Amino acid sequence: MTGPDKLPPAPQTIAAAHGVATDQSFGAIAPPLYLSSTFEFAGYNQPRAYDYGRGGNPTRDLLAEALAKLEGGGGAVITSSGMAALDLLVSRHGPNDLILAPHDSYGGTMRLLKARADRGHVRTRFVDQANEAAFAAALKEGPSLVLIETPSNPLMRVTDIAAISAKARAAGAKVAVDNTFLSPAIQQPIALGADYVIHSTTKYLNGHSDMIGGAVVAANPAEAEALHSWANTIGSIGAPFDSWLTLRGLRTLFPRMEQQQRNAMTIAEFLESHAVVAKVHYPGLASHPGHGVASRQQRGFGAMLSFELAGGEAAVRQFISAVGFFTLAESLGGVESLVAHPATMTHADMGEDARAAAGISDSLLRLSVGLEAERDLIAGLEQGLAACES
Repeated sequence: MTGPDKLPPAPQTIAAAHGVATDQSFGAIAPPLYLSSTFEFAGYNQPRAYDYGRGGNPTRDLLAEALAKLEGGGGAVITSSGMAALDLLVSRHGPNDLILAPHDSYGGTMRLLKARADRGHVRTRFVDQANEAAFAAALKEGPSLVLIETPSNPLMRVTDIAAISAKARAAGAKVAVDNTFLSPAIQQPIALGADYVIHSTTKYLNGHSDMIGGAVVAANPAEAEALHSWANTIGSIGAPFDSWLTLRGLRTLFPRMEQQQRNAMTIAEFLESHAVVAKVHYPGLASHPGHGVASRQQRGFGAMLSFELAGGEAAVRQFISAVGFFTLAESLGGVESLVAHPATMTHADMGEDARAAAGISDSLLRLSVGLEAERDLIAGLEQGLAACES
Protein backbone atom coordinates (compact mmCIF):
# COMPACT_ATOMS: atom_id res chain seq x y z
CA MET A 1 0.00 0.00 0.00
CA THR A 2 1.45 3.32 -1.08
CA GLY A 3 -0.02 6.79 -1.44
CA PRO A 4 -0.32 8.89 -4.60
CA ASP A 5 3.24 10.16 -4.14
CA LYS A 6 4.56 6.57 -3.82
CA LEU A 7 5.68 7.13 -0.24
CA PRO A 8 4.82 4.43 2.30
CA PRO A 9 1.72 5.26 4.34
CA ALA A 10 2.07 7.19 7.56
CA PRO A 11 1.53 5.30 10.84
CA GLN A 12 -1.86 6.96 11.31
CA THR A 13 -2.92 5.60 7.92
CA ILE A 14 -1.67 2.11 8.72
CA ALA A 15 -3.66 2.05 11.95
CA ALA A 16 -6.82 3.37 10.31
CA ALA A 17 -6.74 1.51 7.01
CA HIS A 18 -4.57 -1.63 6.98
CA GLY A 19 -6.72 -4.39 5.53
CA VAL A 20 -9.63 -2.10 4.66
CA ALA A 21 -11.45 -2.92 1.38
CA THR A 22 -9.35 -6.03 0.70
CA ASP A 23 -12.22 -8.54 0.71
CA GLN A 24 -12.25 -10.23 -2.70
CA SER A 25 -15.48 -12.18 -2.20
CA PHE A 26 -18.04 -9.49 -1.39
CA GLY A 27 -16.17 -6.19 -1.35
CA ALA A 28 -16.59 -5.69 2.41
CA ILE A 29 -14.94 -2.50 3.66
CA ALA A 30 -14.24 -3.88 7.14
CA PRO A 31 -11.95 -6.92 7.05
CA PRO A 32 -13.94 -10.13 7.64
CA LEU A 33 -13.69 -12.12 10.86
CA TYR A 34 -12.56 -15.68 10.14
CA LEU A 35 -13.59 -17.93 13.01
CA SER A 36 -12.95 -21.26 11.32
CA SER A 37 -10.60 -23.55 13.20
CA THR A 38 -9.71 -25.53 10.07
CA PHE A 39 -9.45 -24.90 6.33
CA GLU A 40 -10.11 -27.05 3.27
CA PHE A 41 -7.20 -28.47 1.31
CA ALA A 42 -7.27 -27.80 -2.43
CA GLY A 43 -6.62 -31.51 -3.02
CA TYR A 44 -4.43 -34.42 -2.00
CA ASN A 45 -1.25 -33.01 -0.44
CA GLN A 46 -2.29 -29.51 -1.52
CA PRO A 47 -2.68 -27.28 1.53
CA ARG A 48 -3.81 -23.73 0.95
CA ALA A 49 -2.34 -20.66 2.67
CA TYR A 50 -4.16 -21.76 5.84
CA ASP A 51 -4.78 -25.29 7.04
CA TYR A 52 -5.33 -25.20 10.83
CA GLY A 53 -6.12 -22.25 13.08
CA ARG A 54 -3.29 -22.74 15.56
CA GLY A 55 -0.74 -22.34 12.78
CA GLY A 56 -2.40 -19.43 11.06
CA ASN A 57 -5.60 -17.41 10.77
CA PRO A 58 -6.34 -14.58 8.31
CA THR A 59 -7.77 -12.25 10.96
CA ARG A 60 -4.90 -12.84 13.37
CA ASP A 61 -2.34 -12.42 10.60
CA LEU A 62 -3.90 -9.12 9.48
CA LEU A 63 -3.46 -7.73 12.99
CA ALA A 64 0.13 -9.04 13.11
CA GLU A 65 0.91 -7.30 9.83
CA ALA A 66 -0.52 -4.00 11.09
CA LEU A 67 1.43 -4.12 14.36
CA ALA A 68 4.68 -5.04 12.61
CA LYS A 69 4.28 -2.07 10.29
CA LEU A 70 3.42 0.31 13.15
CA GLU A 71 6.43 -0.81 15.19
CA GLY A 72 8.79 -0.87 12.21
CA GLY A 73 9.44 -4.57 12.68
CA GLY A 74 10.03 -7.56 10.43
CA GLY A 75 7.01 -9.49 11.69
CA ALA A 76 4.76 -10.09 14.67
CA VAL A 77 3.06 -12.90 16.57
CA ILE A 78 -0.33 -12.43 18.23
CA THR A 79 -0.74 -14.27 21.53
CA SER A 80 -3.53 -15.00 23.97
CA SER A 81 -2.41 -12.37 26.52
CA GLY A 82 0.39 -9.95 27.30
CA MET A 83 1.90 -12.48 29.68
CA ALA A 84 1.77 -15.11 26.94
CA ALA A 85 3.67 -12.69 24.71
CA LEU A 86 6.39 -12.28 27.31
CA ASP A 87 6.53 -16.02 27.94
CA LEU A 88 6.79 -16.68 24.21
CA LEU A 89 10.16 -14.93 24.37
CA VAL A 90 11.22 -16.27 27.76
CA SER A 91 10.34 -19.90 27.06
CA ARG A 92 12.68 -20.00 24.05
CA HIS A 93 15.60 -19.64 26.46
CA GLY A 94 17.29 -22.47 28.32
CA PRO A 95 18.46 -23.24 31.87
CA ASN A 96 21.82 -21.56 31.35
CA ASP A 97 20.41 -18.41 29.80
CA LEU A 98 20.24 -15.29 31.97
CA ILE A 99 17.43 -12.77 31.61
CA LEU A 100 18.00 -9.30 33.03
CA ALA A 101 14.80 -7.51 34.03
CA PRO A 102 14.11 -4.18 35.75
CA HIS A 103 14.11 -4.20 39.54
CA ASP A 104 10.70 -2.50 39.39
CA SER A 105 9.14 -4.82 36.82
CA TYR A 106 5.38 -5.07 36.51
CA GLY A 107 4.13 -7.50 39.15
CA GLY A 108 2.96 -10.09 36.62
CA THR A 109 6.28 -9.94 34.80
CA MET A 110 8.20 -10.46 38.02
CA ARG A 111 5.93 -13.37 38.97
CA LEU A 112 6.46 -15.07 35.61
CA LEU A 113 10.23 -14.64 35.58
CA LYS A 114 10.59 -15.88 39.15
CA ALA A 115 8.37 -18.89 38.40
CA ARG A 116 10.43 -19.83 35.35
CA ALA A 117 13.66 -19.42 37.33
CA ASP A 118 12.34 -21.44 40.28
CA ARG A 119 11.62 -24.32 37.89
CA GLY A 120 15.13 -24.13 36.44
CA HIS A 121 13.93 -23.05 33.00
CA VAL A 122 16.02 -19.86 32.91
CA ARG A 123 18.15 -17.74 35.17
CA THR A 124 16.74 -14.36 36.16
CA ARG A 125 18.23 -11.26 37.68
CA PHE A 126 16.44 -8.01 38.54
CA VAL A 127 18.59 -4.90 38.30
CA ASP A 128 18.13 -1.15 38.48
CA GLN A 129 18.88 -0.20 34.88
CA ALA A 130 19.36 3.44 35.85
CA ASN A 131 22.27 2.40 38.09
CA GLU A 132 25.10 2.29 35.57
CA ALA A 133 27.48 0.36 37.81
CA ALA A 134 24.89 -2.26 38.75
CA PHE A 135 23.76 -2.70 35.14
CA ALA A 136 27.36 -2.95 33.88
CA ALA A 137 28.09 -5.62 36.47
CA ALA A 138 24.98 -7.56 35.44
CA LEU A 139 26.00 -7.42 31.77
CA LYS A 140 29.33 -9.04 32.65
CA GLU A 141 27.36 -12.16 33.61
CA GLY A 142 26.56 -12.69 29.91
CA PRO A 143 22.77 -12.29 29.70
CA SER A 144 20.87 -13.61 26.70
CA LEU A 145 18.00 -11.15 26.99
CA VAL A 146 17.57 -7.72 28.54
CA LEU A 147 13.99 -6.73 29.28
CA ILE A 148 13.05 -3.02 29.42
CA GLU A 149 9.80 -1.49 30.66
CA THR A 150 9.50 2.20 29.89
CA PRO A 151 7.74 4.06 31.31
CA SER A 152 7.70 1.66 34.24
CA ASN A 153 4.58 0.39 35.97
CA PRO A 154 3.52 2.08 38.21
CA LEU A 155 6.20 4.70 38.98
CA MET A 156 6.59 5.90 35.38
CA ARG A 157 10.39 5.70 35.44
CA VAL A 158 11.88 6.29 32.00
CA THR A 159 14.66 4.10 30.59
CA ASP A 160 16.92 5.27 27.77
CA ILE A 161 16.20 2.55 25.22
CA ALA A 162 19.01 3.50 22.82
CA ALA A 163 21.65 3.58 25.56
CA ILE A 164 20.60 0.29 27.18
CA SER A 165 20.23 -1.42 23.80
CA ALA A 166 23.74 -0.38 22.76
CA LYS A 167 25.24 -1.71 25.98
CA ALA A 168 23.26 -4.95 25.77
CA ARG A 169 24.27 -5.52 22.15
CA ALA A 170 27.93 -4.99 23.03
CA ALA A 171 27.51 -7.70 25.68
CA GLY A 172 25.91 -10.09 23.18
CA ALA A 173 22.37 -9.81 24.53
CA LYS A 174 19.06 -9.25 22.75
CA VAL A 175 16.73 -6.49 23.97
CA ALA A 176 12.96 -6.66 24.44
CA VAL A 177 10.93 -3.56 25.30
CA ASP A 178 7.46 -3.65 26.81
CA ASN A 179 5.71 -0.85 24.90
CA THR A 180 2.26 -1.40 26.40
CA PHE A 181 2.08 1.93 28.24
CA LEU A 182 2.74 4.06 25.16
CA SER A 183 1.95 2.01 22.05
CA PRO A 184 3.62 2.66 18.68
CA ALA A 185 1.61 5.86 18.43
CA ILE A 186 4.05 7.41 20.90
CA GLN A 187 7.17 5.20 21.00
CA GLN A 188 8.90 2.83 18.56
CA PRO A 189 11.58 0.86 20.44
CA ILE A 190 12.91 -0.99 17.37
CA ALA A 191 14.01 2.33 15.85
CA LEU A 192 15.93 2.92 19.08
CA GLY A 193 17.80 -0.38 18.91
CA ALA A 194 15.48 -2.99 20.42
CA ASP A 195 15.23 -6.50 18.96
CA TYR A 196 11.70 -7.18 20.19
CA VAL A 197 8.67 -5.21 21.27
CA ILE A 198 6.09 -6.72 23.63
CA HIS A 199 2.48 -5.60 24.02
CA SER A 200 -0.49 -6.42 26.10
CA THR A 201 -2.92 -5.67 23.26
CA THR A 202 -5.62 -5.65 25.93
CA LYS A 203 -4.57 -2.10 26.74
CA TYR A 204 -4.15 0.85 24.34
CA LEU A 205 -4.02 -1.10 21.10
CA ASN A 206 -7.52 -2.45 21.67
CA GLY A 207 -8.54 0.47 23.86
CA HIS A 208 -12.01 -0.69 24.87
CA SER A 209 -11.50 -3.11 27.77
CA ASP A 210 -13.37 -5.93 26.04
CA MET A 211 -10.70 -8.52 25.19
CA ILE A 212 -7.40 -9.98 26.39
CA GLY A 213 -4.44 -10.47 24.09
CA GLY A 214 -0.77 -9.89 23.48
CA ALA A 215 1.82 -9.47 20.76
CA VAL A 216 5.54 -9.79 20.11
CA VAL A 217 7.06 -7.79 17.26
CA ALA A 218 10.53 -8.80 16.09
CA ALA A 219 12.90 -6.47 14.28
CA ASN A 220 14.32 -9.34 12.23
CA PRO A 221 11.94 -11.24 9.88
CA ALA A 222 13.72 -14.56 10.57
CA GLU A 223 13.25 -14.02 14.31
CA ALA A 224 9.58 -13.27 13.72
CA GLU A 225 9.21 -16.52 11.80
CA ALA A 226 10.97 -18.44 14.59
CA LEU A 227 8.60 -16.92 17.15
CA HIS A 228 5.62 -17.83 14.96
CA SER A 229 6.83 -21.43 14.76
CA TRP A 230 7.34 -21.57 18.54
CA ALA A 231 3.87 -20.11 19.16
CA ASN A 232 2.40 -22.84 16.96
CA THR A 233 4.40 -25.46 18.85
CA ILE A 234 3.29 -24.40 22.34
CA GLY A 235 -0.15 -23.12 21.30
CA SER A 236 0.03 -19.64 22.81
CA ILE A 237 -1.84 -18.01 19.92
CA GLY A 238 -4.48 -15.31 20.05
CA ALA A 239 -8.13 -16.02 19.23
CA PRO A 240 -9.51 -14.70 15.92
CA PHE A 241 -12.31 -12.71 17.56
CA ASP A 242 -9.91 -11.05 20.01
CA SER A 243 -7.66 -10.22 17.06
CA TRP A 244 -10.60 -8.71 15.20
CA LEU A 245 -11.54 -6.59 18.22
CA THR A 246 -7.95 -5.39 18.54
CA LEU A 247 -7.78 -4.49 14.86
CA ARG A 248 -11.04 -2.56 15.21
CA GLY A 249 -9.64 -0.72 18.24
CA LEU A 250 -6.41 0.01 16.39
CA ARG A 251 -8.37 2.16 13.91
CA THR A 252 -8.70 4.91 16.51
CA LEU A 253 -5.38 4.45 18.32
CA PHE A 254 -3.80 7.75 17.30
CA PRO A 255 -6.73 10.11 18.07
CA ARG A 256 -7.42 8.23 21.32
CA MET A 257 -3.83 8.53 22.50
CA GLU A 258 -3.67 12.19 21.53
CA GLN A 259 -6.72 13.12 23.59
CA GLN A 260 -5.93 10.82 26.51
CA GLN A 261 -2.44 12.19 26.94
CA ARG A 262 -3.78 15.75 26.80
CA ASN A 263 -6.13 14.85 29.64
CA ALA A 264 -3.27 13.21 31.52
CA MET A 265 -1.06 16.28 31.30
CA THR A 266 -3.81 18.50 32.68
CA ILE A 267 -4.41 16.06 35.53
CA ALA A 268 -0.70 15.75 36.33
CA GLU A 269 -0.34 19.52 36.57
CA PHE A 270 -3.44 19.73 38.74
CA LEU A 271 -2.22 17.02 41.11
CA GLU A 272 1.27 18.47 41.37
CA SER A 273 -0.14 21.70 42.76
CA HIS A 274 -2.55 20.09 45.27
CA ALA A 275 -1.79 20.27 48.98
CA VAL A 276 -2.65 16.65 49.86
CA VAL A 277 -0.55 15.18 47.04
CA ALA A 278 3.01 14.41 48.10
CA LYS A 279 4.42 13.49 44.68
CA VAL A 280 3.32 13.04 41.07
CA HIS A 281 4.97 10.57 38.69
CA TYR A 282 4.41 11.65 35.08
CA PRO A 283 7.20 12.07 32.50
CA GLY A 284 5.42 15.01 30.91
CA LEU A 285 6.17 17.17 33.93
CA ALA A 286 9.42 19.14 33.80
CA SER A 287 9.99 18.03 37.41
CA HIS A 288 10.10 14.36 36.42
CA PRO A 289 13.70 13.01 36.39
CA GLY A 290 13.06 11.19 33.11
CA HIS A 291 11.50 14.15 31.32
CA GLY A 292 14.51 14.78 29.10
CA VAL A 293 14.88 11.17 27.94
CA ALA A 294 11.13 10.86 27.43
CA SER A 295 11.09 14.01 25.34
CA ARG A 296 13.85 12.58 23.16
CA GLN A 297 12.56 9.04 22.58
CA GLN A 298 8.78 9.54 22.74
CA ARG A 299 6.24 11.51 20.68
CA GLY A 300 4.29 12.51 23.78
CA PHE A 301 4.04 11.36 27.37
CA GLY A 302 1.14 8.93 27.40
CA ALA A 303 -1.97 8.69 29.53
CA MET A 304 -0.64 6.79 32.55
CA LEU A 305 0.47 8.50 35.74
CA SER A 306 0.73 7.82 39.44
CA PHE A 307 0.78 9.95 42.56
CA GLU A 308 1.36 9.59 46.27
CA LEU A 309 -0.96 11.00 48.93
CA ALA A 310 0.55 12.79 51.91
CA GLY A 311 -1.85 11.06 54.27
CA GLY A 312 -0.63 7.52 53.55
CA GLU A 313 -2.88 4.48 53.32
CA ALA A 314 -5.67 6.14 55.31
CA ALA A 315 -5.83 8.89 52.71
CA VAL A 316 -5.88 6.28 49.94
CA ARG A 317 -9.00 4.71 51.47
CA GLN A 318 -10.69 8.11 51.75
CA PHE A 319 -9.77 9.07 48.20
CA ILE A 320 -11.01 5.82 46.66
CA SER A 321 -14.33 6.02 48.50
CA ALA A 322 -15.01 9.56 47.24
CA VAL A 323 -13.37 9.98 43.82
CA GLY A 324 -15.66 10.55 40.85
CA PHE A 325 -15.36 9.43 37.22
CA PHE A 326 -12.43 7.11 38.01
CA THR A 327 -13.42 3.48 38.52
CA LEU A 328 -11.42 1.33 40.96
CA ALA A 329 -10.16 -1.49 38.74
CA GLU A 330 -7.02 -3.13 37.41
CA SER A 331 -5.89 -2.90 33.78
CA LEU A 332 -5.47 0.28 31.78
CA GLY A 333 -5.58 1.83 28.34
CA GLY A 334 -9.33 1.85 27.78
CA VAL A 335 -11.50 4.82 26.90
CA GLU A 336 -12.70 4.93 30.52
CA SER A 337 -10.63 6.34 33.38
CA LEU A 338 -9.46 3.92 36.08
CA VAL A 339 -7.72 4.21 39.42
CA ALA A 340 -5.70 1.37 40.98
CA HIS A 341 -3.85 0.88 44.24
CA PRO A 342 -0.73 -1.03 43.13
CA ALA A 343 0.23 -2.31 46.60
CA THR A 344 -3.05 -4.22 46.99
CA MET A 345 -3.91 -4.79 43.34
CA THR A 346 -1.54 -4.94 40.37
CA HIS A 347 1.66 -5.43 42.40
CA ALA A 348 0.36 -7.30 45.43
CA ASP A 349 2.13 -10.53 44.40
CA MET A 350 5.54 -8.84 44.50
CA GLY A 351 5.54 -8.94 48.27
CA GLU A 352 6.22 -6.10 50.68
CA ASP A 353 10.02 -6.26 50.45
CA ALA A 354 10.11 -6.20 46.65
CA ARG A 355 7.64 -3.32 46.57
CA ALA A 356 9.77 -1.37 49.03
CA ALA A 357 12.88 -2.00 46.95
CA ALA A 358 11.04 -0.78 43.85
CA GLY A 359 9.73 2.31 45.66
CA ILE A 360 6.06 1.31 45.50
CA SER A 361 4.53 2.66 48.70
CA ASP A 362 1.10 2.04 50.23
CA SER A 363 0.24 5.69 49.53
CA LEU A 364 0.69 5.30 45.76
CA LEU A 365 -2.26 5.41 43.36
CA ARG A 366 -2.10 4.78 39.61
CA LEU A 367 -4.38 6.47 37.09
CA SER A 368 -5.27 5.32 33.59
CA VAL A 369 -6.71 8.47 32.04
CA GLY A 370 -9.53 8.01 29.56
CA LEU A 371 -11.54 10.08 27.13
CA GLU A 372 -13.99 11.72 29.49
CA ALA A 373 -14.23 15.51 29.49
CA GLU A 374 -11.26 17.11 31.18
CA ARG A 375 -13.46 19.18 33.50
CA ASP A 376 -15.28 16.08 34.75
CA LEU A 377 -12.07 14.21 35.47
CA ILE A 378 -10.66 17.17 37.41
CA ALA A 379 -13.94 17.50 39.31
CA GLY A 380 -13.86 13.79 40.16
CA LEU A 381 -10.32 14.04 41.46
CA GLU A 382 -11.15 17.18 43.48
CA GLN A 383 -13.95 15.21 45.09
CA GLY A 384 -11.59 12.43 46.10
CA LEU A 385 -8.86 14.75 47.32
CA ALA A 386 -11.32 16.80 49.35
CA ALA A 387 -12.17 13.65 51.29
CA CYS A 388 -8.49 13.33 52.24
CA GLU A 389 -8.54 16.79 53.79
CA SER A 390 -11.43 16.08 56.16
